[in-house]
Amino acid sequence: MRLSLLAFSIVGLLMATGCSPTVRVEPSDKPITINLNVKIEHEIRVKVDKELDSVLSDDSGLF
Repeated sequence: MRLSLLAFSIVGLLMATGCSPTVRVEPSDKPITINLNVKIEHEIRVKVDKELDSVLSDDSGLF
């Protein structure tokens, strides 16, 4: 009786461990290569008030 209970327990334990799923996460052997083509355009706008524009004009004699 004890032997059959022990054998049943061992078989049950083996079946339970044999059915467990396994997930593996492994890094790639090849290096990761990233190619980027970046084009940056910019535009600068300067707004000058009309008074400041007249001060800086050629007729003002400042320069």
